[in-house]
Amino acid sequence: MEHLPSVNVLTLRADRPHPQAVFYSVGIRPFIDGRDVLEEIHPGGDASCRQGMWFGPPETWPLWAAEEPARVELSNNDCVTDCCGGVFVTIRRQGDRVVWSGWENTDDIRVPLPAEAEFDAVQYDAELARVVADHSWEEPVDAAARLLAQGITDSGWYERWNCLPLRQGINVSGRGESSCVSMYFLTGPDSGSRGYTMQVSAHEPVQDQVRRFVEEITATDPRKTAQGH
Repeated sequence: MEHLPSVNVLTLRADRPHPQAVFYSVGIRPFIDGRDVLEEIHPGGDASCRQGMWFGPPETWPLWAAEEPARVELSNNDCVTDCCGGVFVTIRRQGDRVVWSGWENTDDIRVPLPAEAEFDAVQYDAELARVVADHSWEEPVDAAARLLAQGITDSGWYERWNCLPLRQGINVSGRGESSCVSMYFLTGPDSGSRGYTMQVSAHEPVQDQVRRFVEEITATDPRKTAQGH
C-alpha cells in the first residue's frame, strides 16, 4: 500500500492587541494541528496579519497561497520587524497542497524552527474564507473598519478620484474611549500618503456612523480635504 504523506491542519484565530500595543488592529494568528507555533518560537510576539489586510479579494489576503512562493511575516514585537525582529514563513501552492517552508526567526536565531508543513489546499482555502467571514470577535471599532472598507470599495471612490489604496489602508487606529478608524491612500503614483480618520461612538449603531462618513468623504475631493501623512 502506498504511504501518503501526512497532512497538517491550519486553524486561524483572532488575536486581540494588548492594552499598550502600538498597533490597535486585531491580528489573525495561525495554529498548526492545534499548536500555537508562533508562541513556541516567538513568545509574546504579536500576530502580523492584521484585520485590515483581509478586506480585499482572496488573492490579496496575507496567507493566500499562490504557485509563486511568497515570504510572509507572521509575527513581530509590536514594532517594525526590520527594527525588532519577527517570524517569517514562505507559502506556496503545490498541486492539491499548500506548503509552509523556509521558516525564519529574526528575533532569536537560536530558537529551533518548525518543520515544513503541508496542508490540504481545500481545507486551507476554506479556513481562510471562514476567518474572513467570522465577525463574532469584533468590537464596534473593528466592525467599523470592515464596513468602511466595504463601503468605500462599493462606492467606487478609489476609481472616481484616481486614488491608490495602501496595503493596510483602512485599520483601527484607536480603542476604548478613543476608538477610531483611519484610511490611508495615495492621490497619485508620485504623491505622498493622505488619509481620513473616523471617530467611532459607542452610542450609535456602527452602520449609521459608517454610512454617514462614507457619504461625507465621497462628496469631496480628497486632494483638498484629506490630511497628508
